[in-house]
Amino acid sequence: MRALQPLLTFVAGLALASCATAPGAVDPTSDAPDPAPRQVAVAGWPASHADALVQWRSPSDVNGWIAARFEYDLNRALQLAENQRERGPRVQIHEPSAFYERPTGVCVDLARFAVETLRTTAPATRPAYLMIEFDPAVIAGHTLRRHWVAQYEIDGQWYFFADSKRPGHVAGPYGSVAAYVADYARYRQRPIVSYRTVDTYERQLRKPVPKTTAQVPG
Repeated sequence: MRALQPLLTFVAGLALASCATAPGAVDPTSDAPDPAPRQVAVAGWPASHADALVQWRSPSDVNGWIAARFEYDLNRALQLAENQRERGPRVQIHEPSAFYERPTGVCVDLARFAVETLRTTAPATRPAYLMIEFDPAVIAGHTLRRHWVAQYEIDGQWYFFADSKRPGHVAGPYGSVAAYVADYARYRQRPIVSYRTVDTYERQLRKPVPKTTAQVPG
């Protein structure tokens, strides 16, 4: 029995290692989809984004297309990294019409497509962006911090989708954004430093704080 003990320990170690790298395991540092079977249908969709705006009427229409068509672009993610923005020309976020023709990009491209499409096809759902800021992760010298998803509201409950990490997944319903963020931090296995719901993916300039004049007692 003692002779078998080292072998049993070795086999157990292999089992644990295989569990740690099992297909479908979450990579906390990446916004790319984790390995999982996906059914990619390239036919049967509207011919263009303009046609989609006429035909689609709900978030499920947008989400179904995302699930089938979206592909993550790691090189683009590195170009948009926090520490790369001052090193060259500004990288433009894909316009929805162009993204529809070539659905390859990163989280903010996907979120923009979803939000702007819903604002035309289902404006009553109050679509908006959710910007999530993680603890920084460094990949090949590039600092990755911000992550974008789309949110919408139905009957006072919030739903979140257009997530490059989980294309085709709809999270919800949630009673608050904070509840979703707490769940998402657990799923991503990364601390979330801050988050906010915004109307645009564009960086907002800080408004100047009005100066006040001290009142001198009379």
